[in-house]
Amino acid sequence: MAGLKIEREGAVVVLTIDREEARNALDAATSHALDTAITEAEADDSVGAMIVTGTGERAFCAGMDLKEAARIGAGHGLIPGRGFGGITERKRTKPLIAAINGTAVAGGFEIMMACDMVFAAAHAHMGVSEVKRGLFAFAGGIQRLAQQVPRATALAMIMTGELLPARRLYELGIVTEVVPGEQLRQHTLDVVQSMLENSWQAINNGRHLYELSTGMDIDQALAVGNAWGKATLDSTASREGVAAYAEKRGARFGDG
Repeated sequence: MAGLKIEREGAVVVLTIDREEARNALDAATSHALDTAITEAEADDSVGAMIVTGTGERAFCAGMDLKEAARIGAGHGLIPGRGFGGITERKRTKPLIAAINGTAVAGGFEIMMACDMVFAAAHAHMGVSEVKRGLFAFAGGIQRLAQQVPRATALAMIMTGELLPARRLYELGIVTEVVPGEQLRQHTLDVVQSMLENSWQAINNGRHLYELSTGMDIDQALAVGNAWGKATLDSTASREGVAAYAEKRGARFGDG
């Protein structure tokens, strides 16, 4: 696909934005290709999770391709109902993990913020730089900063457009782990493949309950959890997990 490499590593689909000459900015074609690849991975029962990363060490994604935008107008990388790159507004059923190999700015930062886990190279810097181009991060960046980052820090990022290093975003709880750049891809893949040794159903139920809970008060969230509880306790995956513990063996969930 244009500007995108798609690789399969067991039950993991690795999506690599491949426009290094443009700092991996998404032109319209690559944004649509990314959207299509995620849609296909979501529909494939043998896929347990996805990783999104970029080519090279300089940039994960510089957001919208501004040279293309100058020619044809801004916003062509926005997918109706699914957002920038088909990611920032998408309601996913499977985990999407970011491997931030370099600078993640503007729409690239918004993609990162929409992911479930973020592994970042130690040299990476990230932020919402749109204000420097007369724009603001309306496709999810500001909204997720408002939910996840203290006000003074978030507004400083939004209003100055300055980037923060990976280590600072780790301290703020946005980045899951900071690793040496040369280890990033393999470490991320190792963590995701280890994660998929767990019950995929339990992983996705946990993701879904977490997302629902962020918009509820605690009583509502507990009520939703309890409503799911009986089905979870009676599930095949739960019975296998309990049996494996009692028998002192590894669980065999049969996913994928």
